[in-house]
Amino acid sequence: MREPMWQTDQFESHRAHLQAVAYRMLGSVGEAEDAVQETWLRLNRSETDAVTNLAGWLTTVVSRVCLDMLRARRSRCEDYVGTLLPELVVRVDDGDDAAEEVLLAESVGIALLVVLETLTPPERLAFVLHDMFAVPFEEIAPIIERTTDAARKLASRARRRVREVAPAPQADPAKQREVVSAFLAASRAGNFHDLVRVLDPEVVFRHYRAPVTPAEPVRIDGAGAVADAVLSFSRSSRLADLARPAVVNGIAGIVVGPVERPGAVGAFTVVGGSIVAIDLITDPGQLRDIARSH
Repeated sequence: MREPMWQTDQFESHRAHLQAVAYRMLGSVGEAEDAVQETWLRLNRSETDAVTNLAGWLTTVVSRVCLDMLRARRSRCEDYVGTLLPELVVRVDDGDDAAEEVLLAESVGIALLVVLETLTPPERLAFVLHDMFAVPFEEIAPIIERTTDAARKLASRARRRVREVAPAPQADPAKQREVVSAFLAASRAGNFHDLVRVLDPEVVFRHYRAPVTPAEPVRIDGAGAVADAVLSFSRSSRLADLARPAVVNGIAGIVVGPVERPGAVGAFTVVGGSIVAIDLITDPGQLRDIARSH
């Protein structure tokens, strides 16, 4: 049996990767930490002398733990109707591109996580492991107890759904920040035309507001309608005046008030220099979860 100190050191070197896998699988920082802790306990109980690829072994274990947690969650929520929001991960934007690039690599947008919540547990696992972490389907298939071809089909079905609803955001954090700054400037000035100029013609605005039971957002489509709604909401709530730039789940966003207890959080998906999606959360219950993500 390997020395405990060696085992601990090796596990800690893979912890960030395991946390990233678990967060994408579960959409919750707290649950992801629980899954990683359970993986550590299983490592301690296992004989791993014959394991030649510890990173792969740990990824398989944490994936199985997450799959069990997703199935348990699904059975608890089988009568629930609505959209399950992911736990928010928010950082105030201090203009440090290097730090933001790390966040972009480690986090995942709200829209994507919301789509992942609509997938079956096997679909989600196949998509996350293959498309986000390049795990071969031959290694995914045994985890979900399917054939390799079946695992490939599950990931393909999930990929089509993701592409329809959650386009990949602009990779450059500075460009994201620039577009969101223009959005805020136009909102503060009440300039409808400048606001429309930074919005994609088919932009989608989703507002998760209180009371939200079930958590089904108010949805508005199209640049003109979204601009009208944003200006109206900004006038009534002073949202634009009070907003500060932030990084929300790895993409450009805004936060109103202190990060630990905000009044609102917004995330902007920027593609090709235009905002294609805005997710605004003002539901106090959801915003309270931010404190547990730090």
